[in-house]
Amino acid sequence: MRYNNFIFLLNDSIQNGHIQRALEAVATFQAADLADVLAQLPMKNSLTLLLALPERAYVFSYLSAEQQIDFSNALPRATLAEIIGEMPSDKRVDLYKHLDEQHQNALLPALAQAEREDIRQLAAYVEGTAGAIMSSEYSTLKPEMTVAEAFKTIRLEAPDTETIYLSYVVDDERKLIGVVSLRELILAQEDQVIENIMTKEVISAKVTDDQLKVVKNISRYDLLALPIITENGEMVGIVTYDDAMDVASEEATEDFLKSGAVHADSKFSLKSAPIMLLYRKRVFWLVFLVFGSLLSGIGIAHFEDIIAAHIVLVFFLPLLVGSGGNAGSQSATLMVRALATGDVQFRDWFYLLGRELLVALCLGGTMAIAVSLLGYFRGDEMVSLVLALSMLGIVLIGCLIGMSLPFVLNRMGLDPASASAPLVTSICDATGVLVYLFIAAQFLPI
Repeated sequence: MRYNNFIFLLNDSIQNGHIQRALEAVATFQAADLADVLAQLPMKNSLTLLLALPERAYVFSYLSAEQQIDFSNALPRATLAEIIGEMPSDKRVDLYKHLDEQHQNALLPALAQAEREDIRQLAAYVEGTAGAIMSSEYSTLKPEMTVAEAFKTIRLEAPDTETIYLSYVVDDERKLIGVVSLRELILAQEDQVIENIMTKEVISAKVTDDQLKVVKNISRYDLLALPIITENGEMVGIVTYDDAMDVASEEATEDFLKSGAVHADSKFSLKSAPIMLLYRKRVFWLVFLVFGSLLSGIGIAHFEDIIAAHIVLVFFLPLLVGSGGNAGSQSATLMVRALATGDVQFRDWFYLLGRELLVALCLGGTMAIAVSLLGYFRGDEMVSLVLALSMLGIVLIGCLIGMSLPFVLNRMGLDPASASAPLVTSICDATGVLVYLFIAAQFLPI
């Protein structure tokens, strides 16, 4: 409620032309919080406040892609070019990619030559690669420089670089040969040569590497930034840890959506997505799984005689089938996560199959004991036996399907996250019906 009052008063100040009062009200806000405030104001007042902010480009970069496009369409071309020119190179390219071709062609001539070429170069990299998420603003040093000369260079480059905590040492052909941290420079003597204090074994990635590989390297080695090089070793950019976090968040969102059998899109917004978009993202898997569920109906039809003779079996059918789907979904979730983090590889499949078999036997045995007691009180000894054997078999098969399906998809070059809970559940449901009624047919008389 207090926040709503603040937005109302801020909007009133801007509306009445009290811009200085509005700036004082948001003076202590962080850039990300300011972006949220701008999103709550009417477009006209948002533009007024944005243009009055001292760090308008920094705040603008925190707006969502949709909001940036709305602001870009409302701003004069010259003003938009100024803001884009002040943005970090990677954020600038992201915005450029989101604009339609007409606005792209209108924007480029308004930018400075260096910014225009930088946008064209970065926008040319394939989406999902290291080149597509890197920044071209970083600090470079020469190996023959002294520490004193290095500090002078860093001071000149600092206003236009993503980070000054790491400086990359390149030769005359811009090939990456080392890296030196700001801490190492501070501790070194001013007359020491950079070549003697730099780290020569540099962890890097190529522009064509998958962005997930970049994220994993930054996480594994606790890097503030990862240098990006060409096939020839020429340095062309860096990926900072905050950009890696954005990629990790997008990938996690996509995997989460896939686990729910929803068409994956990391920029998906439930709040603002059109109805038809929500429909398109969900309809394929639901229709596909409808036909998959027909297998359960076929199984029931095949064993209709045993069901008619022992109607008590119907009472336990949802319980058994649901247990298999739950067990399979658990196994699939664990395996998808392990594959995504690199914890397991395809060569580990047989080893993990044995481990999952033991776990499934323990789980199935425990659940079999519980359900057999229900079967005894609801039916008789034979019904109890059928339920126990069925539960053991269904949970065992469900766990093995849930564990194996992500491996199979990964081996086929598909995203293992597609082994979603609904998909695993549908397969386990059909299998569970067949297992349950087959065992019942063997032990119970018709």
